Amino acid sequence: MASNVLVRPAHGGDPAVIGSIQARAWGLAYASLLPAPALAALNPEELTPVWREAVLRPPSPKHGVFVAVSDDLVIGFAAVAPSDDKDATEGVGSLGVLAVDPGYQRAGHGSRLLAAAVDHLRGHGLTSMTVWVPEADEPRATFFASAGMVADGARRSFAGTDGATVTEARYGADIAESSDA
Repeated sequence: MASNVLVRPAHGGDPAVIGSIQARAWGLAYASLLPAPALAALNPEELTPVWREAVLRPPSPKHGVFVAVSDDLVIGFAAVAPSDDKDATEGVGSLGVLAVDPGYQRAGHGSRLLAAAVDHLRGHGLTSMTVWVPEADEPRATFFASAGMVADGARRSFAGTDGATVTEARYGADIAESSDA
């Protein structure tokens, strides 16, 4: 196990590695779910500018990007924001993405990133959090369910240029501070 494991806010030196991790993690996780052209678009060169903008110029203080670090190496990331779902109230935050480099998965980094995401949203007054998960992505659904998130029945679908459709289910959880002390 690494001797130096932590989660911190992303900074200006992180977007390239975030894009690289996303490309590797999603390329592996979604190889059977996404068509080849969509997978080909998941490359660091395309993803890095998006992450640079998110890290350096977040639209509001409620937006956040966090990285998991192991022995000074960034090995995962998560991004949160206020929810833009049509049925969301002002107190709902959204976990837009959480990914851990495939070589570092199943070591608790995803759980640490999820905790940082919850802490950030809670610290900005949000009281619930949602995340969208492809219906065919059993490992991701299991991870979020094990963290106490529950499918709420909402679904959305995306059609690719090649006609393939990916349907996602929304999971949610109450993240309000407990009044039990």
